[in-house]
Amino acid sequence: MSESQELKKIVKDLLAKTVGSRTFSEEGKKYHVDKSSIALGATIETRELSYPLVIEAAEGAHIEDIDGNRYLDILQGLGANLFGHNPEFVREAIKAKLDTGFSIGSQSPLVNELARLVTEITGMSKVCFSNTGTEAIMTAIRVARAKTKRNKIVIFSDSYHGHVDWVIMRPALLEFARRKFAEKFSRGPLSFLGKFLDKLLVKGAAPASAGVPDSIAKDVVVLPYGHESSLRAIRRMGEKIAAVLVEPVQSRRPELQPREFLHELREITQSQGSALIFDEMVSGFRVTPSGAQGYFGVEADLVTYSKIAGGGLPLSIIAGRGDWLDCLLPSAKGRDKSVFFAGTFCKHPLSIVAAHATLKRIHEEGPALQEQLTAVTAQMVAELNAELDSAALPVRFTHFGSFFSISMSESQLQPEQINFLSYYLRAHGIHLRGGDRGGFLTTAHQAEDIQKIKATFVVGLKEICHASRPNLS
Repeated sequence: MSESQELKKIVKDLLAKTVGSRTFSEEGKKYHVDKSSIALGATIETRELSYPLVIEAAEGAHIEDIDGNRYLDILQGLGANLFGHNPEFVREAIKAKLDTGFSIGSQSPLVNELARLVTEITGMSKVCFSNTGTEAIMTAIRVARAKTKRNKIVIFSDSYHGHVDWVIMRPALLEFARRKFAEKFSRGPLSFLGKFLDKLLVKGAAPASAGVPDSIAKDVVVLPYGHESSLRAIRRMGEKIAAVLVEPVQSRRPELQPREFLHELREITQSQGSALIFDEMVSGFRVTPSGAQGYFGVEADLVTYSKIAGGGLPLSIIAGRGDWLDCLLPSAKGRDKSVFFAGTFCKHPLSIVAAHATLKRIHEEGPALQEQLTAVTAQMVAELNAELDSAALPVRFTHFGSFFSISMSESQLQPEQINFLSYYLRAHGIHLRGGDRGGFLTTAHQAEDIQKIKATFVVGLKEICHASRPNLS
């Protein structure tokens, strides 16, 4: 069977199996503007599948949709679950709070204990609680600007920091052109020109979304991540920078883990009085108890957490070292204004008890929890790569902690092939969104689950790589 025939069969089978989810999505369009299915690399053939599954039940490593289909889930709440879906200790904590009732806008009795737990696990001095990763990033940037009395922030290409206007930025068009020509002339008789272009850098930013004003971009610089040229640019900007915002290992490019770059970045920002902000939404509590800070041995000034931290419910954390968060406190008359921060549902009592149950378990189990889960993920990735090498397939996997993914810089796959792969996995009982190229292992994934993940990826990639690509729309 050709790839085109196999793809058509998968699409037909999935449409039949998930008719309930499809109908739900179509009916919802009358009232619901829904962007929950990304469907990256969708083709003419797979566009019909660009709707999210409607999940009715979730337990451990598995989910079940409204059509009764059961899936082995490696999306795991976009990485929010370290212990799988619906762990008993979190469920019981939520039930207990529901039984006593709760109020919104008043203080939860567990808040101080949760704050203490976070500081003990992460090594940060103080914390503040919010609802989402975007809110945490927004607040961390505002704190950095207030404390440094500067406006400019630096972010990096391929990082993701939520959807506050300041971070929905791309490099300036001239910078895109510079990178393109630097790559074009990196080899051959004009390689000297490539080397020259590689040292240049067009500083600046441009909005990456409709609705983001150009005026905001003037205070943002987007630089290439892990490059020596970026460090030089940050040095030259000196005391103009309020903060450098970093996703230490980018979820879009997890194969890049630039330890020395991060250490040098720490030294530069410290000497210039700029805030180093780590966005640890994905890496926080996953790679070590103290996240990427512990893994790389770099102490950031401000760190933001979410996903695992909330125990499956909406919660984010802004953590500060030293006195960085003190500017959130009410200021005495005549002193500088404090930083405004508020939210009706911040510190929601259900989120607080779920987070406390989760972080208490993480604290009790200690570093062995992350070490064991990382070892299992590393072993799976090593076996995947060995099988792919044996089959002479141009694909390589990577991982950071329990997050694993196809390494696109080391693979020869097109976006539409990744899209096909994600639906191949779904057709064979493994859950990802359309276009996703990896996932997360949790303590709920058993040996037989990992074997199934590995085998299905290998067979699916063989199908894709040994046939022609699907037609693009």
